[in-house]
Amino acid sequence: MSVTVRVPAKVNVQLGVGGLRADGFHDLANVFFAVALGDEVTATAGTGVTLTCSGPDAAVVPLDDSNLAARAARLLATHHGIADPGVHLHIAKAIPVAGGMAGGSADGAAALVACDALWGLDTPLDTLLELAAELGSDVPFALLGGVALGRGRGEILEALPVGGTFHWVFAVADGGLSTPAVFRECDRLRDEAGTGSSDTDVTTPDADPALLAALADGDVVALAEALANDLQPAALSLRPALADTLRAGTEAGALGALVSGSGPTCAFLAKDADAAAAVAAALRASGTCRAAHATYGPVPGASVLGS
Repeated sequence: MSVTVRVPAKVNVQLGVGGLRADGFHDLANVFFAVALGDEVTATAGTGVTLTCSGPDAAVVPLDDSNLAARAARLLATHHGIADPGVHLHIAKAIPVAGGMAGGSADGAAALVACDALWGLDTPLDTLLELAAELGSDVPFALLGGVALGRGRGEILEALPVGGTFHWVFAVADGGLSTPAVFRECDRLRDEAGTGSSDTDVTTPDADPALLAALADGDVVALAEALANDLQPAALSLRPALADTLRAGTEAGALGALVSGSGPTCAFLAKDADAAAAVAAALRASGTCRAAHATYGPVPGASVLGS
């Protein structure tokens, strides 16, 4: 028996970053948006916890216990008192690795759902969300999908209403960016600017009412105007060439553009599906990115496809 789970990538349509806390984290106002570009994780009965991976970035995906999918399987087994979990996990990778789209977190969420189904555990969603939060800040959203406001480290979620489908293009850069490195650079830039970087210096962020209204109304123009990412200056500081990618997509007709999460993937909001296809084609021809994918959202979170 095997179980395959499809799980979406995310784009942060707003990523408000507070100051550095004593525990090393930052308070966030993180508006997650799940898109149809996604990975598939297939769980099959096996011996121990083993991993394989296929797809464009498969060569750089770790296949040991540092992979969130493997950690998710072991965490679920431990929670249920399963001393010797037996599962082989195959990840069909489409989400860019270290690209700011939570691909590793998505695989962790998919592994939780796939193993839960494979082992017949029927774990309540609230419990899966608690386990997901132990794995990482972005993992709970990958379980839920749709659009949600994440507070705290991003793991405290509130579903948000959305009035329609939005069309996106994602430009994939060569190589990745370390999320901790981008946060450190954000702190450094704040200190350099004289504003300070601690949680006593930086106001705790909140969701932008204009952005929430644009989502609820399905207003693509208003959403494009409200897109915001406090980590973008840091990502651009570490990878200046991303500015060329953002410019190329905007010049090709995108209504809005921003670095996705901690980068280096760049996200572009388009008027409709035809406009998204045109922006993706222009980005591929621009030489400013490795690949460009047109997609749409919002879509559901980790979902079983078949068994």
